[in-house]
Amino acid sequence: MKIVRFAIDKKARYGILYGETIHVIEDKPYRSIKPSGQTYELNEVKLLSPCQPSKIVALGLNYHSHAKEMHARLPDAPLIFLKPSTAVIGPEDNINYPPASERIDYEGELAVVIKKPVWRVSIEAASDYILGYTCFNDITARDLQSLDKQWTRSKGFDTFAAIGPCIETEIDPGNILLETYLNGKLKQHINTNDLIYSVPELINFVSNVMTLLPGDIIATGTPSGIGPMYPGDTVEIKIEHIGTLKNYVTGDAYKN
Repeated sequence: MKIVRFAIDKKARYGILYGETIHVIEDKPYRSIKPSGQTYELNEVKLLSPCQPSKIVALGLNYHSHAKEMHARLPDAPLIFLKPSTAVIGPEDNINYPPASERIDYEGELAVVIKKPVWRVSIEAASDYILGYTCFNDITARDLQSLDKQWTRSKGFDTFAAIGPCIETEIDPGNILLETYLNGKLKQHINTNDLIYSVPELINFVSNVMTLLPGDIIATGTPSGIGPMYPGDTVEIKIEHIGTLKNYVTGDAYKN
């Protein structure tokens, strides 16, 4: 099942996507999925970020291939950081190139969307708290990340958390294909079986640090193949069974 959030007549609604038709649901999908009987065609609406997270918990170095690419040893525990809710954008939205940075990178990722409040859950019970999965672009000001030695500024600019196009509820997160394209050229290609820490392990770890709320996201990390983007570029994150998240880079690149 594909859950979407969309705008129509200046209002945000949730629905279930069947082909090119959205079947509107009466409530938020965290509470119930009851059809309202109303439908829209996909080309009639503007797709929004499929959830509104209070926080985004993201992972550093959670693919064997990326750890190798960065010449880093495998972490002894999940390496987590936060992205603010103000960074969120949806499908077809613009990624704004911040004037403070000389290099911003794409990072294609699989993201987990939380269904209900979770605190200190076991690995075995973690799946009960998952609504589904979506595509995520963890946009990063790479030069500022190196300069600051911690990641809040480099990961936290407005528009640096692209999410969408939908929340798919029925996939195996440990065995799906993830790809990133820049201007139509393949840049990242990985199966999620290369993850160092699995989705249940991540929910267990994060929920032992902080309470996760409905709509919160855990972005599971990026594989090898990261690289820069510039104004005028188009970036697409494609994940098997979920779909394609497309965004456009705008603004002026850094000028001295």
